[in-house]
Amino acid sequence: MSDNPLLDKRVVRRSFDRAAATYDAAAVLQHEVCRRSLGRLDFIHHAPLRILDAGCGTGNAWRGLAARYPGARLVALDLAPGMLRQAGAAVAWHQRLLGRAPAAICGDLEQLPLAADCIDLAWSNLALQWVNALPQAFAEMRRVLAPGGLFMFTTFGPDTLKELRAAQAGTDNHTHVSGFIDMHDIGDLLVQAGFADPVIDMEIFTLTYPDLKSVMRDLKAIGARNAAADRPPALSGKAWLEEVTRNYEPLRRDGKLPATFEVVYGHAWCPAQRLGPGGRPVIDIKPVGGA
Repeated sequence: MSDNPLLDKRVVRRSFDRAAATYDAAAVLQHEVCRRSLGRLDFIHHAPLRILDAGCGTGNAWRGLAARYPGARLVALDLAPGMLRQAGAAVAWHQRLLGRAPAAICGDLEQLPLAADCIDLAWSNLALQWVNALPQAFAEMRRVLAPGGLFMFTTFGPDTLKELRAAQAGTDNHTHVSGFIDMHDIGDLLVQAGFADPVIDMEIFTLTYPDLKSVMRDLKAIGARNAAADRPPALSGKAWLEEVTRNYEPLRRDGKLPATFEVVYGHAWCPAQRLGPGGRPVIDIKPVGGA
C-alpha cells in the first residue's frame, strides 16, 4: 500500500478550477486512456439506465457513454466547479432542449452526495488518484451502485512520473510528486469493499518532452499540481529547479526527456441480490460473539 501524505482537497479543487480552460488541449494522455477504457465497455454485457461519471473533468467520456447507452441518464460529478462549467458549456443545444444534458453535481468521490443503490454504472477516468482514502472511495461507489451494477475505472500506478520523482528525491524535505497504489492492492481493496469479480490490468505510456519545463507546463495545464498537505509553503526556487533539471538530464534519449505513466484499468461488479425460493431477498444473519 502507499504511504502518501494527505492531499489538501482545497488545493486540488483550486488547481482544477484554474486548469479547466487549458485541460483539453494538454490532456492528450487522459483523452487516450478514456478512449481505450470506453472501448472495453464493448466487451462487457451491461445495459445501465443510470450512469455516474465520477471525476468527470471536462466531460470527455460523455459522448462515448451516450453512444453506447443512448437511453441512460448521466450524472456528472466533479470536485471542481470550473470543470463542471467547462463541461456543461460543451453540451449540444439539442441535448439541452430535449432535457438530455447530464445532471451536474459538485462533490467529493469520498463522500458521494447520492442515494444508495441509485446508479447502474459508476465510471471514473483518471480521478481516483486524487482521493485520500481509496477504501472510502470504493465503499462509496459500492454504496451508490444498485445490485448488479458495474464499477469501471482507471487510475495511475506507482511507476507514474518515476523519472520526475527520482530527480526530485533528496532535493528538499517536501513531497513534490504523489505516490500511487499498486494494482494488486487495488484489487484487494475492491474485494474488501464488497465488490465481486474484480479485473485489474495495467499499461505503460511514455510521453517525451524537449525539457523539464515542458513536463511541468503540461502537468500544470491539466491541474496536476502538488496538493500534498506537506508541500512547500511557496514555489520552489530557481536553485531547486536547476538541481532537479540536472538530475533529470541523464535520462535524455534521442534528444527527448521521458515521462512514464502507469495506467491501471479496472472493473468490478456490485453483487446481485440473492433471492430465496419465494422471490424474497436473502439476508445473512451472523452470530455476535462466541458460540
